[in-house]
Amino acid sequence: MDKKLSQLHHALRRMGMMMAMMLFAVMVYAQGIKVTGTVTDSSGEPIVGASVVVVGTKGGTVTDIDGKYSLQASPQATLRVSYLGFKNEEVKVGSRRVINVQMKSADTELNEIVVVGYGTQKKVNVTGAVSMVGSEVLEDRPVTNVTQALQGAVPGLNFTANTNGGMLNNSMAITIRGTGSIGNGSTDSPLILIDGIEGDINSLNPNDIESVSVLKDAASASIYGTRAAFGVILVTTKSGKAGKVRVNYSGDVRFSTATQLPDMVNSLDFANYWNVASNNSGSGDQFNSEAIERIKNYMNGVYNDPSQSEYYGVIAGSNNRWGIYGSSFANTDWFKEFYKSNVPSTQHNLSMSGGNDKVSWMLSAGYLMNNGLIRHGHDELDRYTMNGKISAQLASWAKVEYSTKFMRSDYERPQYLSGLFFHNIARRWPTCPTVDPNGHWIDGMEIAELEDGGTTNQRTNQFTQQLNFTFTPIKGWNIHIDGAMRNNFYKSKTDMFPVYSYYADGTRWQRDSGYGTVASVSDYRSEADYFAFNGYTDYTRSIGSHNLKGMLGVNFEKYGTNNVSASGTDLITNDFPYLSLTQKNPRVSDAYWHRATAGYFARINYDYDSKYLMEFNLRYDGSSRFTNDNRWAWFPSVSAGWNIAREGFFKPLSSTIQTLKLRASWGQLGNTSSNYNSFWAWYPFYQQQGVGSQSSTWLINGSRQNTASLPGIVNSTMTWETVETWDVGLDFALLNNRLTGSFDWYSRTTKDMIGPAPVLGSVLGTDAPRTNNCDMRSTGWEFEVQWRDHIGDFKYGAKFNVADATSKILSYPYEGDFDNQSINSYYNGKKLGEIWGYETEGIANSDEEMNSWLENNKPNWGSNWQAGDIMYKDLNGDKKVTSGASTLKDHGDLKRIGNSTPRFNFGLNLNAEWKGIDFSIFFQGVMKRDYWVSGPYFWGASGGLWQSCCFEEHLDYWSEDNKDAYYPRPYFGNTKNQQTQTRYLQNAAYVRCKNIQVGYTLPRSLTEKAGMSRVRAYFSCDNLFTLTGLSSVFDPEAMDGSWGNGKLYPLQRTWAIGMNITF
Repeated sequence: MDKKLSQLHHALRRMGMMMAMMLFAVMVYAQGIKVTGTVTDSSGEPIVGASVVVVGTKGGTVTDIDGKYSLQASPQATLRVSYLGFKNEEVKVGSRRVINVQMKSADTELNEIVVVGYGTQKKVNVTGAVSMVGSEVLEDRPVTNVTQALQGAVPGLNFTANTNGGMLNNSMAITIRGTGSIGNGSTDSPLILIDGIEGDINSLNPNDIESVSVLKDAASASIYGTRAAFGVILVTTKSGKAGKVRVNYSGDVRFSTATQLPDMVNSLDFANYWNVASNNSGSGDQFNSEAIERIKNYMNGVYNDPSQSEYYGVIAGSNNRWGIYGSSFANTDWFKEFYKSNVPSTQHNLSMSGGNDKVSWMLSAGYLMNNGLIRHGHDELDRYTMNGKISAQLASWAKVEYSTKFMRSDYERPQYLSGLFFHNIARRWPTCPTVDPNGHWIDGMEIAELEDGGTTNQRTNQFTQQLNFTFTPIKGWNIHIDGAMRNNFYKSKTDMFPVYSYYADGTRWQRDSGYGTVASVSDYRSEADYFAFNGYTDYTRSIGSHNLKGMLGVNFEKYGTNNVSASGTDLITNDFPYLSLTQKNPRVSDAYWHRATAGYFARINYDYDSKYLMEFNLRYDGSSRFTNDNRWAWFPSVSAGWNIAREGFFKPLSSTIQTLKLRASWGQLGNTSSNYNSFWAWYPFYQQQGVGSQSSTWLINGSRQNTASLPGIVNSTMTWETVETWDVGLDFALLNNRLTGSFDWYSRTTKDMIGPAPVLGSVLGTDAPRTNNCDMRSTGWEFEVQWRDHIGDFKYGAKFNVADATSKILSYPYEGDFDNQSINSYYNGKKLGEIWGYETEGIANSDEEMNSWLENNKPNWGSNWQAGDIMYKDLNGDKKVTSGASTLKDHGDLKRIGNSTPRFNFGLNLNAEWKGIDFSIFFQGVMKRDYWVSGPYFWGASGGLWQSCCFEEHLDYWSEDNKDAYYPRPYFGNTKNQQTQTRYLQNAAYVRCKNIQVGYTLPRSLTEKAGMSRVRAYFSCDNLFTLTGLSSVFDPEAMDGSWGNGKLYPLQRTWAIGMNITF
């Protein structure tokens, strides 16, 4: 009995122990164990902010700045690790307490999340034409603004320098997919949205940008309505990420030099060229033998006594004035005199970010100090930026984000630094010195105007605030409410001071430099307010393989601006150039303008198993620029896609081709954009009558009178331009996503484009208003391909894009016979950029050759044709060379010889990385472009004596000793050889090394000891070199100045040494 009791006792004890162990196991299972680890990418770098969650529970966390995490989990649990741009990873916990996860990159752009209208999409599911670039394109580039860094990075996104060239405050014109308007009352500029609201992309610090998406077709852009007729550029700025506080500093010191300046000849070559051109014109030598001898003596250092005026290259005349131009004999390169090299500038950026799973934040500040190239006077641009962004998850169903942006820019330049200055540089003969023997600036050489003629100071303050709410009442249903406001203050103040020239005895006299002989001040100030509201809701639902997403929303925007300008003359003192100290000619004017747009929009996205994709957009837009009957209009779009690689029949190829998506789209958008630089642009339906205060050109009782002009006529029927776009595209990914790319073909038609006013009888007494009476079409294609791979630790990649676009007028109003339209104006069927000219045989090498040629090819212009002149061809067989009536029916011997439209714009990026060393080189260019260049910068002797110039290129002119010359015989006052022609049509195609960069990132084992997670030093150079067949006088990216070809501020070649440090 005792034995049985003992056995029962032991059995109960064992059972109790087993039950205790089971209870303990249950408790462990219920409470979980502590699991820690590190999340890294494929290169071993920690991933900050990666989400680590326990599948099937609400438990989870995010990785800190070192990629580390810690959480409680059951041994039976599964952890899911996710991060944007990487494939999700799932691992079972089991008995492990430390679980390190190495995430694999999605490794293809087709799986990236791209920013689209009012949201994001996986690129593999996008059915519109969308391109996206990240911050890597913008960072560490020694550029002044964002557009300079984006040039060539996106196919179809084009940037053009205007007549201000490389001036520090200049912004390039932006178009998407070529020209879309003739600019006769509307524009073809794309809509630029910064974090969802309209803005100026160049007001941003490039280092604050996270990504740039370009929506190019109607299907992708139509959700934004009338503002997006010619595409949308979506800029997303950086946000905070969960984890420890991260501090990042980046800065550089940069040095700039002009990319292209003409090579001015020395004084001796100049004098000889001048004499040849003058003699060919029948005027005799401009420089006699004595003047030539003085030039030689000066260049050979014969005049070496600083106490003698000859040392400075001048002698005094009998009128007590220093002799200049033909009477002086210095040797001055005026381009080197006015432009400096290796001008220093600097920029610095500091950002801080951090947060947790509930709140994330980011603060950033940037400073740019950019000095200009001008040697005399000073031009400088300073930009200050401060941004803040905070995002908070208020509840599981409510999120709020607030952001603020502040930008201030200060720009200063000599007030004389304008088109006239650039026109005059080459007109200054090299024989003229810079200073006279008394140390004063020599008369009329622009130096005094730049140094002492006053300044223009411009200031811009821009303050933007945004508040976004997102509510999620139930899973899949989101409600978004966004509000934004921006205030923009602009001030421009110009002081104009008369300058003095000096007689040989040192006394001075006042001269008029084109802006008068009295000191004056002008002050302009404007304030612009912008308000925007977006309210929209979207709902996502999946039923099996069917996925549906719908969105409804409203958009309201209001713009208002006011400005005031004032001026006065006769300052009491130039030391204090303020309006209150002017004494005469007070003038004041002001203006107040406003406009508004409203839109209601809807979008439906459907896909079946990510195989068949559809998207429908509908927008109902209204604009205050039109009258009630034309104020509102409907604009639809539709797009579809087919992921062929997901089909069953494609499986045998799936190991080679991972993605093959065919897509197509159609859509219509209304265009109401304008330059908004006139009363008509803001209020085209209001009758306008000009009035002026004391503005008459006559006097009554000694006073000017108030005036009024005849009121204009308005067009009550003017309405939207309609932009219709067709697009067909193909996206692909091959070889395990190492090779990716896309191709698009498109056709965009601008219907009811605003064109010229109809011609009405003179009895009307005023001009007729412009109206919707033109159509034009742009067609083109885009191709982009990228290769990314690695061999061990060596990573490398290449990305190439090319795009082409041409535009043609479909209809243009003309009363009369079609063939009687001028070839120099718009007409039906005209391709934009056409160049009409004569075909030429070459240069005649003898009088006999020229006389024989003239028997059957005699131009109806010019005289005294001789050896060294151009031989123009007769094409219509009448033995004459004429332009006829310059009409389509009768254009004589003129023909289309080229087209100035840039064709096949391309970009090529090559990059590599190995053990902390990184290298990249980026080329950008145009494969085909014809260009006709006129004026003295190309021809040298062109027009009169005082409008001509001489560069090294111009010395290759025809003479008996140089019969294989490029240029014909030079003349003053005779342009018979300079008619538009095939011989001198320029090939303006080019390839430019836009950026080259070499960097080194220190090993983490070293930087972590100093408390830094990353330290990178780099060398970067923009515009390193250019290959082109264009005349070496010109920069292919900046051709046209306001006073003629080549007469503008040069672009810059900039190299920089910089550093990035992350704590």
